[in-house]
Amino acid sequence: MQTKRLTATAALVAASVVGLSACSSSDNTSNPPPSSHKSGTTPSGTTTSSPGKATSSAPSAQASVITIKNYGYQGPGSVSSGASITVKNNDSVNHTVTADSGSAFDLTVNAGSSATFTAPAKPGSYPYHCTFHSDMHGTLVVK
Repeated sequence: MQTKRLTATAALVAASVVGLSACSSSDNTSNPPPSSHKSGTTPSGTTTSSPGKATSSAPSAQASVITIKNYGYQGPGSVSSGASITVKNNDSVNHTVTADSGSAFDLTVNAGSSATFTAPAKPGSYPYHCTFHSDMHGTLVVK
């Protein structure tokens, strides 16, 4: 009776080892790791986004930069519709680039990092602000 228990236990241990080794395979092509973020900063400190949302996107028409420094926005002035806009936050606090009306874009940029979003497709002027700092305002002109 004890031999049957030992044999059953040995079989169970062997099955567990085989199961664990299959789980630790270095081939992740069939089961890629889940995304750890829906929007915001990636582990490298950079965020990419599609129109108004922080998600991965392919490069678009023309790259432009908005720099945040000393609690103010600098550049780019005007951009092409669908342009990729990188926001560089040179301050030591988090800021947002949030459209004043509608939901054209709303992006949080962590202190000392960069984030990217895609300019709206519809031409026009898009005033924006920082939701954390009421004195910060800018305007994005889409051609």
